[in-house]
Amino acid sequence: MLKRTSLFLMTNLAVLAVFGGILTLLSQLGVFGPEGLTGSGYLPLLGIAAVFGFGGALISLALSKTMAKRAMGAQVITHPRGETEQWLVDTVGDLSRRAGIQMPEVAIFDSPTPNAFATGARRDAALVAVSTGLLRRMGRDEVRAVLGHEITHAANGDMVTLTLIQGVVNTFVIFFARIIGSVVDSALSGGRRRGPGFGYFVASFAAEMVLGLLATMIVMWFSRRREFRADAGGAALTSPHAMSSALRALAGGRGSELPDSLAAFGIKGDVRRGLMKLFRSHPPIEERIAALQERASLGRFHGPASAFS
Repeated sequence: MLKRTSLFLMTNLAVLAVFGGILTLLSQLGVFGPEGLTGSGYLPLLGIAAVFGFGGALISLALSKTMAKRAMGAQVITHPRGETEQWLVDTVGDLSRRAGIQMPEVAIFDSPTPNAFATGARRDAALVAVSTGLLRRMGRDEVRAVLGHEITHAANGDMVTLTLIQGVVNTFVIFFARIIGSVVDSALSGGRRRGPGFGYFVASFAAEMVLGLLATMIVMWFSRRREFRADAGGAALTSPHAMSSALRALAGGRGSELPDSLAAFGIKGDVRRGLMKLFRSHPPIEERIAALQERASLGRFHGPASAFS
């Protein structure tokens, strides 16, 4: 668990560090004027930060299905082989119609751990994939509820929403790190130097690391809130009992075994304690079950439309 979290954070911070290095190099070359990025005004800096902040996120979103298939070895079902695959395709088709989206691609990936994920750049061009462990170890009502959960992710446009949130927080990480670097560099030089010095590079890099951690917490908070909504969607498309039963079945297994780029879109996430829980993409399963029970007690499962309102 700790290794997976560390890799995720290091990847995020490495991307920010590379972007920061490019911006610093451009500043040293005088692209932004003799006083560097902030000396040229904050608006140009914010524009450049937005380009870098959103660029990587949008590229990742555009390639999300291709990357997911390769990372998980997911095999798209084009011609169902056997009754199980036919049932899976038919079920996804039925649930997607009820959710008001076009039929997603359906895939299976080899993993003994029960799991599933949805991804894709558009709600009407999504990919829904399930593990072999999910199909073997869960009843069909539970699998159907899991599929409803994933289709809700697609119907709600969760992949796009999280990408935009990531782009926004990355933009402000880059933006404020440059400002902090400029302030520190100016203080160290007594305001005598024109243009960024070594202090600027070190301070902006350190600020990116700290702000990047805070940004990750924000993105993961949105991811956890979105999981409750996807659970509600799975319950509305199937039944609260089936969704709760599926979550209980997931509670007894191991971690998600999904790569970090897909963990936020899976049905199951890692359980971490202490400060590490701020970096987890999923709430504890017991909290998710309690939220479903509360919603059911309030009579908020009258049909599929209730999950998307």
